[in-house]
Amino acid sequence: MAAPPARARADYDYLIKLLLIGDSGVGKSCLLLRFSDGSFTTSFITTIGIDFKIRTIELDGKRIKLQIWDTAGQERFRTITTAYYRGAMGILLVYDVTDESSFNNIRNWIRNIEQHASDNVNKILIGNKADMDESKRAVPTSRGQALADEYGIKFFETSAKTNLNVEEVFFSIARDIKQRLVDTDSKAEPSTIKINKPDQAAGAGQAAQGSACCGST
Repeated sequence: MAAPPARARADYDYLIKLLLIGDSGVGKSCLLLRFSDGSFTTSFITTIGIDFKIRTIELDGKRIKLQIWDTAGQERFRTITTAYYRGAMGILLVYDVTDESSFNNIRNWIRNIEQHASDNVNKILIGNKADMDESKRAVPTSRGQALADEYGIKFFETSAKTNLNVEEVFFSIARDIKQRLVDTDSKAEPSTIKINKPDQAAGAGQAAQGSACCGST
């Protein structure tokens, strides 16, 4: 019996790998579940090691397949998660607006990115749990924006519970990465044209081969 044909890559135009990082308990898994499945749960089991989801979105007439990796925030899993930095095209840094230590640790996470990720990786800063009562807020929006400005990255406040800005965050970083890929492709094209162009050189090579061949007989 003949094997079924391999599935063509026609179901998407770009494959983008994203990584969610941040301290344990900031809501990374909840954000991922809200974006990928459209659901929210308060009874979440802490991520052990790494998990991922896939969602395909439409952007500017292109189908973008997002492969989103959710990492464990605990120190003991840090060595596992560093292996995933290298393949990431975009990294979402998440802190909890009601937990100042998770915000302060963003600098440590950025140092990890600089150490392990590609130089051109796209980054975005996310202050999660923005639906919480203002009396519980520990990190004002202005501090989150100031930190993002310092590193030259975009900033969003989100709520996985109410679905505030969840779609916007993933679409924003996906759009930036797609643009980077398009720009890279367009820069690569001229050199490809140059390689294919010199027909005379190919002809000269064949003539040289012919004379060498004749000389050896």
